Amino acid sequence: MNYIIDRRLNSKKKSTVNRQRFLKRYRHHIKKAVSDAVNKRSITDMDKGEKISIPTKDISQPVFHHGSGGKNTRVLPGNDQFSTGDHIQRPKGGGQGTGGKGASDSGEGMDDFVFQVTQEEFLEFMFEDLELPNLVKRQLAGLDEFELKRAGISNEGSPGKINIIRSLRSANSRRIALTGKKRRQLKELLGELENLERDGYEPTSDKVINLKQTIDDLQKKIGRVPWLDDFDLKYNLYVKNPIPHSRAVMFCIMDVSGSMDQNTKDIAKRFFLLLYLFLQRNYEKIEVVFIRHHTSAKEVSEEEFFYDRETGGTIVSSALHLTADVISERYPPSEWNIYGAQASDGDNWDDDSTVCYKLLTEKILPQLQHYCYLEITSRERQALWHAYQKVQDDFPDKFAMKQLVDASDIYPVFRQLFQKKTL
Repeated sequence: MNYIIDRRLNSKKKSTVNRQRFLKRYRHHIKKAVSDAVNKRSITDMDKGEKISIPTKDISQPVFHHGSGGKNTRVLPGNDQFSTGDHIQRPKGGGQGTGGKGASDSGEGMDDFVFQVTQEEFLEFMFEDLELPNLVKRQLAGLDEFELKRAGISNEGSPGKINIIRSLRSANSRRIALTGKKRRQLKELLGELENLERDGYEPTSDKVINLKQTIDDLQKKIGRVPWLDDFDLKYNLYVKNPIPHSRAVMFCIMDVSGSMDQNTKDIAKRFFLLLYLFLQRNYEKIEVVFIRHHTSAKEVSEEEFFYDRETGGTIVSSALHLTADVISERYPPSEWNIYGAQASDGDNWDDDSTVCYKLLTEKILPQLQHYCYLEITSRERQALWHAYQKVQDDFPDKFAMKQLVDASDIYPVFRQLFQKKTL
């Protein structure tokens, strides 16, 4: 019979196995709550846990009980007033309730069951059934982190890493090698002494005395071989192995021209943050390049990208030029998995959309794993959208585009962009 012991550490006052069963049972409630939370949350709270509310009617358990009819004999404890056959008086007050002024007359009710999901569980439900297109693990790099691994036995090391069994085995082998011949000689001499004594030689005879002296000298030589020598000590050898990390870089490109109002910018930021959290679950090492543009493009910090305000005209190709330059200078495609995401309201300078098409198809997309374009507008689609539709026709596996109207469309559109494809 085999026994399996689960030694995983549980959180305080929680059972890991029971919690997993519970999350599996009410998965549809949790997924709906997660979807609603993504649409309502601020950017800074996007990756936190969430309180999930489940209606009481959905958590009731089936029970066995007696049906109506039949004869039942019951023993009720604590009865010191009535005997069998007594009539019980009607309660005082005509059977009306004795609740306070705020009591409800609509019957009994119960609160919904509310519980907290952790950050990890929240993200797990958020990105369930999603995958990154063209996911490739290029150029493992993990020189900044190491792990110790056994690499055999060494003759040098610290006392704390001594291998006792190997050391004793080495000492025994050394003693056998150094004293083997002498032990064979000693065995022969002892046998010869025994024969002399059996043949009647006196202990005081010269032959017996000389033989005993030779045996004594030989035993002393064998005894001078140390039981354990420094040479015998063996140590466990450990070497540092680099922990592999797959590397990815994400380019976030956002239009900050005058046509992009603050609400549109906030929608774009929420999408970028959602994409960043998704990438974190697929790659151990991620770098993010934030590029803002109006008539000119500029690489900025995360704080400036999400919170600074800037206005101007719109030339989208300036951001694509800068993206291509950064890739060629810092992120060789042979070593990095490169992703791009662009958000705009669709406005662009006259004839610049053609330039954007050439930049994407000739310089950028051949080096990328995936690129998605998000147009946040309710207006009629313009030249930039039509140019990007041609890009999608040329690179159907690498390029995706969607249109958003308000914040409630972010999560559904995100799931459409990265829905796991079934073969």
